[in-house]
Amino acid sequence: MAERVSDIGEWGLIRRIASLLDMDGRRSGGVTTGIGDDAASFLPRPGYELLVTCDSMVEGLHYLPAFTGSFDRGRRAMTLNISDIGAMGGEALYALVSLGLPADTLVADVEELYRGFLYELNPFGASIIGGNLTGSGNGMFIDITLIGEVEQGKAVRRSGARPGDAVLVTGFPGRAAAGLQLLLRGPHDAGLADDPLVRAYTTPSHRARVGRALAATGYVTAMTDTSDGFPGDLGHVCEASRVGAEVIREDVPVDEAVREAALLLGRDPYELVLGESDDYELVVTCDPRHVPFLQSVAAGCAAVPLTHVGRITAAQGTVMLLPGGRKVPLDAAGFDHFRR
Repeated sequence: MAERVSDIGEWGLIRRIASLLDMDGRRSGGVTTGIGDDAASFLPRPGYELLVTCDSMVEGLHYLPAFTGSFDRGRRAMTLNISDIGAMGGEALYALVSLGLPADTLVADVEELYRGFLYELNPFGASIIGGNLTGSGNGMFIDITLIGEVEQGKAVRRSGARPGDAVLVTGFPGRAAAGLQLLLRGPHDAGLADDPLVRAYTTPSHRARVGRALAATGYVTAMTDTSDGFPGDLGHVCEASRVGAEVIREDVPVDEAVREAALLLGRDPYELVLGESDDYELVVTCDPRHVPFLQSVAAGCAAVPLTHVGRITAAQGTVMLLPGGRKVPLDAAGFDHFRR
């Protein structure tokens, strides 16, 4: 019979996790106390600022358990946090993982979850140094605190955009939104598991290395990831910078697979590209003179397009410029956990 969490208890599960991390994980050089004590400790590097972010995934709200295995859930949860660190120009170092688990959770599923965490952390040489386990009567939740670092004075914030700056976006926003809609349309279609748009939703990619490379140039004025959707996170930049933005619809990159999915779903592809979406692309602003150089940096770093889609304006609010010159308001609210 397969082992469940209730069979080995909290401390048995902690020992199992610690053993897995020792075998498959990385031990970062700055760690002085890891898992097994009341708190973890590490030595920060001189000349670097620490970055700290925290993000959660709740079963049924942030992921659909029927379509996402434990390994992919681990990858997804860690990617969310790595993306935040990268969006400020930093690199991941240490993670603390808190899990809420029903008592009948399979131990093997928890181990696969941690293998997913490590799959995303190991390329950075980052390590899991602690966390917490608790019982949950309403499905699983995953809460991760990720600590990173960036050279002192080089962190890129949302608040630095200036009127006249160019607005750029990496990759192709809307792929994850299209994948989710395909899943909801055909929940029993086994062939969807390997669809690239569905994979963009279940195991999104981060642009942390691109963000770090762009920030290192010193030319980026503001940056954020698109965890709430491209218009929503551009709106966050505008709000923090007290500016507005004008986006040219015809310049917004639309992936051909998204166009095909929109046709299948009976949707306008721009609804998917400009709506809520778990894409984890980057929104970047810079002086227009630096656009070609930043595009070459992004292409050289991860072969990812960095598309010039608009400009920052002095007037607050975000608008979209349609073919023919007509301007319409662009919904910049983004995803909101508590909005109806």
